[in-house]
Amino acid sequence: MQFKRSLFIFSLIALALGAPKRGLNARHKVKEVVRAPRGWVQGPPAPADHIIKLRIALPQSNFQELERHVYEVSDPSHARYGQHLSKEEVEELVAPHPESVDAVDAWLSSFGLGESECERSPAKDWITLRVPVKLAEEMLDTKYHVWLHEASGDTAVRTLTYGIPEDVFDHVELVQPTTMFARMKSHKTTFRFSPIQPSDKLSPAEGTSGGAPLVGPGGTQVDASCNQEITLSCLQQIYNSVGVTGSNKDGNQIAVTAYLGQFANLADLKLFYEDQNPAAVNSSFKVVSVNGGQNSQNVSQAGVEANLDTQFAFGLTFPTPATFFTTAGMPPFISDLKTPTDTNEPYTTWLDFVLAQKTLPQTISTSYGDDEQTVPDSFALRACQGFAQLGARGVSLLFSSGDGGVGDNDANPATQICISNDGKNKTEFLPTFPATCPFVTGVGGTIGFPETAVDFSAGGFSNLFSRPSYQDAAVEGFLRQLPKGTFSGLFNPNGRGFPDVAAQGANFLIFFEGDSGLVDGTSCAAPTFAAFVSLLNDVRLEHGKPPLGFLNPFLYSTGFAGLNDITAGNNPGCGTEGFNATKGWDPVTGLGTPNFGILKELVLKV
Repeated sequence: MQFKRSLFIFSLIALALGAPKRGLNARHKVKEVVRAPRGWVQGPPAPADHIIKLRIALPQSNFQELERHVYEVSDPSHARYGQHLSKEEVEELVAPHPESVDAVDAWLSSFGLGESECERSPAKDWITLRVPVKLAEEMLDTKYHVWLHEASGDTAVRTLTYGIPEDVFDHVELVQPTTMFARMKSHKTTFRFSPIQPSDKLSPAEGTSGGAPLVGPGGTQVDASCNQEITLSCLQQIYNSVGVTGSNKDGNQIAVTAYLGQFANLADLKLFYEDQNPAAVNSSFKVVSVNGGQNSQNVSQAGVEANLDTQFAFGLTFPTPATFFTTAGMPPFISDLKTPTDTNEPYTTWLDFVLAQKTLPQTISTSYGDDEQTVPDSFALRACQGFAQLGARGVSLLFSSGDGGVGDNDANPATQICISNDGKNKTEFLPTFPATCPFVTGVGGTIGFPETAVDFSAGGFSNLFSRPSYQDAAVEGFLRQLPKGTFSGLFNPNGRGFPDVAAQGANFLIFFEGDSGLVDGTSCAAPTFAAFVSLLNDVRLEHGKPPLGFLNPFLYSTGFAGLNDITAGNNPGCGTEGFNATKGWDPVTGLGTPNFGILKELVLKV
């Protein structure tokens, strides 16, 4: 295909002046083609002068070697366990080959884009530049349109296909925003006001009004009121950590991430602490802005998700130093806006920032995601590689598994909407990204005590990522006991299974805009499990051991002995009853929920 030019006269002048030919040899090869996900409608051509913030990924020259390091330092049976890599060591492994850097620089230079227009990641594997739509279309031999998501009204500047010049093709892994239609939503259901006014919580021994105490792990008593609302005290009782607090003396840190304009309100946090953790009332957290992210303290702008994450993750781990990452991105597109819109994908925007930091929180929780099929393969793979870099550096990353069961949380065949995006329009289960990335720990949800799987807990098998070896035995055990032919054709039995673990995911008592209320979702489960991981890191650090880092090899080989196996419940969706929680790993609750009393002994033995 001949390279298109919109300004023929300009080309003649450039040739006459001996200027380099734009786009080098100007012959493009198609780099990526996608189908628009269901619900997106193509609108008018994007304004030619609208500014796009393009991000170009160069191939990471030695990622397979980095992957080897990740597994070795994360495997308790390996001699290198816990010997995490430094920032510089990781950057050296993922740095692109100099030939790729030179080729891409020459391509950009042919469009008049020099070093001053380019922002480079520390490893030089990402280049970010701001260009008008007109120039981006010329560079990528494509046409951008304004696309509308009918259900939400969100809009984005995207294209369904783009190309790269032949002589640069192998030196560019992907360019975004181009084919990325994922909307990224928080994993939660609607906030609802609590029917029970919060009050000073009584210990189980004092006999709260919820009825006779139940017996929890390790013989702890679990107040029956925990079946109506979940508090910090309930989680400590259910997960055998009564009396355990975090530490601010060993260098341990915990963080949660926020996107989509989710702000964590400090006044609400104070109310939460007054009600559930009085010792923490005068404490707060560090706010770290990524890409211009804000944390407005206007009470009307408080976010349910952000309040939930900070109140429970930081409430359980106080006084461990806490960080709230607020990342800007993905506002609605306004057609007459000439300045850049943050339509880049927030995961890689956040990754760019944190990977550039010398020191990082050892535990980070995220409660956002989207259907895996809405994320281009190239982007999902590259983001997952970024998560692997954090694992190599000793960071535990936890992602909520999602709230759609096996797809849409609808067991009615007449109303299910689980349709493939491959043009075949077949019914299939819809896995959730990033929980399907094999380098993160996916967290599903439970409800009540004794615990059962909560019906919205997303889980299943990736259609993109193959099953990692660390979960072969556990997943194959589940598949062997699954009746032959069950859900045939609806899921990929060879894919990475998720979630890995679970925690309580319903009836969490939070404070929002000055009022108390209850929240459901695996967004409750992720910060909860992350908090217990952070407390385990305290145990290790106090004994001179490194942090746990990438958790999954430990969980599947040793740590499962410190998890409560959940064997009741299911996750309906896509016109089916979904998978059942069973003995051992299952794609509803993973390996189970934490028993801190046992886990703290296990983490000292590895």
